Amino acid sequence: MDFRLSEDQRALRRGVRELLDGRFGREALRAAVDLAVDATEGPGPGPVLDRALWRELGAAGFFALRLPEEAGGVGLGLPEAVLVFEEAGRALLPGPLIATHLAAGRVPGAAEGETVVTAADGCLVEWRDAADVVLGDAADAVPLRSVDPLTPLHRLPDSTDEGGLDLDLDLDLDLDLVTLFTAAEQLGSAGRTTELAVAYARTREQFGQPIGGFQAVKQLCARMLVRTELARAAVYAAAVTADPVEIAGARLLADEAAVDCARDCLQVHGGMGFTWEADVHLHLKRAWVRAERGLPAAAAEERVAARL
Repeated sequence: MDFRLSEDQRALRRGVRELLDGRFGREALRAAVDLAVDATEGPGPGPVLDRALWRELGAAGFFALRLPEEAGGVGLGLPEAVLVFEEAGRALLPGPLIATHLAAGRVPGAAEGETVVTAADGCLVEWRDAADVVLGDAADAVPLRSVDPLTPLHRLPDSTDEGGLDLDLDLDLDLDLVTLFTAAEQLGSAGRTTELAVAYARTREQFGQPIGGFQAVKQLCARMLVRTELARAAVYAAAVTADPVEIAGARLLADEAAVDCARDCLQVHGGMGFTWEADVHLHLKRAWVRAERGLPAAAAEERVAARL
């Protein structure tokens, strides 16, 4: 059986990468980070989602990728969706991408990017840009400082008079799909930090030669590549089988790859890697935040152990 990507799949990945490079390249990423930090530290309403970008993603079929063509979607499957989310993770694309993707076809406007949907308390809810409140009608939501400047967090009230969150939608979240797509994002981040480390090792010189010529740096980069490719095989396989245990295993490997590759990338960069201007810390912080989304690590380990 041939597990290599088809030409259509490679074209899809290439198209998404070109779209994100053009619309959310490094300059746009750093501008978004600066705006988010200023909004968090100031008296304003906090980070605001780029609605124009969201609509462009909708027009490109990002959210309607798995919807049948007769329903206005692209008609592709889980393997293609994983490729798309891998590219989103590589670009550090912010926003509730997974929740809006899962809401496509169930929430009007989600497939087109007109309606933004996020997750709260295991349900899909509408995202709203407003002063200190972005989740539904939960007016008592408390904004929290997030380790990742592009991932706003809120603490919601435990209940309302009706006994639950006062939210617009009541759609259950598919935990396995959230876990798989998050693993794909982690995979994309691991691949990107590996690229950054190798590129830096080729150009940064010490003692008259590129640091990539030193054995210690070679070993760091080699370990990064091994982690990334192992996670890639697991994530791609889980996308084909959709087996809950394989999804859990892929998620564990992808989390490890994203976090450890970001740390090793920082190590390759040396003192430069610890600065705000370097992008390494953004990948590490996003990897930490993503690791808390979907199936918890302990539960994923129990799934795999039970199968074994």
